[in-house]
Amino acid sequence: MSSTGNAAAKANPFAPFAHRAFVLLWTAALISNIGTWMHEVGAGWLMTELSPSPAVVTLVQAATSLPIFLFVLFAGALADRLDKRRMLIVINLLLFVVIAVLAVLVRADRVTPTVLLLFTVVIGTGAAFMAPAWQAVVPTLVPRSELRAAIGLNSMGINVSRAIGPAIAGILIASVGLAAPFALNAASHLIIIAALILWRPEVPVVAKRRHLPILQEMATGLRHVRHNKPMLQTLGRAFAFFISASAFWAMMPLVARGADDAGSSLYGFLVATVGVGAVLGALGLPYLQGRLDSHRVVQLGTLMTATALLAFASSTASAVIIPGAFLGGVAWILVLTSVNVSAQMALPDWIRARGLAVNLMVFYGAMSAGSLIWGQVASRLSVGSALFAAAIGLVVGLIVTRKVMLGTADDVDLAPANAWPEAPPLAEGDSDDAPAVVMIQFQISPADKAAFVEAAYKVSAERYRDGATRWDLIHDVTDPASWIEVFHLPSWAEHLQQHARTTVSDTELHDALRAFDQRPEGPVVRHFIAST
Repeated sequence: MSSTGNAAAKANPFAPFAHRAFVLLWTAALISNIGTWMHEVGAGWLMTELSPSPAVVTLVQAATSLPIFLFVLFAGALADRLDKRRMLIVINLLLFVVIAVLAVLVRADRVTPTVLLLFTVVIGTGAAFMAPAWQAVVPTLVPRSELRAAIGLNSMGINVSRAIGPAIAGILIASVGLAAPFALNAASHLIIIAALILWRPEVPVVAKRRHLPILQEMATGLRHVRHNKPMLQTLGRAFAFFISASAFWAMMPLVARGADDAGSSLYGFLVATVGVGAVLGALGLPYLQGRLDSHRVVQLGTLMTATALLAFASSTASAVIIPGAFLGGVAWILVLTSVNVSAQMALPDWIRARGLAVNLMVFYGAMSAGSLIWGQVASRLSVGSALFAAAIGLVVGLIVTRKVMLGTADDVDLAPANAWPEAPPLAEGDSDDAPAVVMIQFQISPADKAAFVEAAYKVSAERYRDGATRWDLIHDVTDPASWIEVFHLPSWAEHLQQHARTTVSDTELHDALRAFDQRPEGPVVRHFIAST
């Protein structure tokens, strides 16, 4: 780990609490997450009563995760173009209404497995539209130097709620009834709405710009991630973990039902134990980060999760299951926080919500697929067999991705460079919606050919990250010194936005490429636009 990385790891993990806006939203999220975890326990236990089949029970998690996988990229594109604060208020208001209706139906005993799954899908869709906007807000609340700590505190808050919510849910289910967790979850969304109304950001979360077609912005987000190497490494490592680690959550209601002390109280206690483990893991994470890089932390968390799954698989005794849940909670926070920090640090602000949406797609896609896979294995064989197979899957994934590194963008300067000159104005009759082509002509020494080509291909990744749909490097067959870089964009408007997207790190690549040109005035840039 670099000295900068070590300094970040050793920084005060509670420094973000010095910022009023962070405290306000963190507290509201904590209360709302307590309601969410109460809801999760209520939904999981309700489904075990409606249908004890492992394949059906695991559908609850799949129904939560799948909508996020399907809609989160669209949600990320919306979050990058809309006022995130207003977007979050509207989403939470809609979620309040939906969850309140579900609570009424549960109280009236009108819920069937199909009804529960349908409501779960709707709530999961709301979560899909909320998640990228909420995550993208975090870097606006604290300085970049405190971003790692802020993400760690957010993860700790989620797991504090996981420790509290399930325990309360277990008590409420036994003493009041199954409708209580759902009703309190609905009310918790009102807390989020109140906090968002009180929050007054000093600057607009979304910079004023011309909005491109939504599908074009989604495609730009995907291209950026495709050519962002640190982000790709983060996604690959995340998928290898979550596809198997999903069994830990999907099977927990079945583990609780099959335990010697089976009951909703045990299930709530197990989930609460996971939360306690996660909180302690979050408190110990800065210590680990000062001694291990993110890659090693994730490897450690993966092995701990495999051990927790083996504990679930090997015994029905609470004395074995409960420590397994605690170990799994510690491991979960180590991996999840490391992956989230790696993703946040790899993304510039202009694409942050869409990039984080792709990260969430991988997370929830892996969780959904894993839940379905392990549910089918449990139905055909047994719950223990599914848990054992998932533990083996974690180890195999660890081996396969042993060279996939996290945190490689931690020290990269992704601040806007504002280094490009102003683009030429369009002629009368031209449309900024028309496709555009940029050609940059170089005159280089033939002796520099190999180094020039290498530098050009490094720049090509930046062109794709910032909106290009095609990139080529061509040369004159009669003049070895004459080269042209060509890149295509879906519209002239997209090209104009490239000027604001270039980061300080990108300009270093541009400067290295321009240095090969032998003319005093440097490379010649020409712009072309399709006729309309």
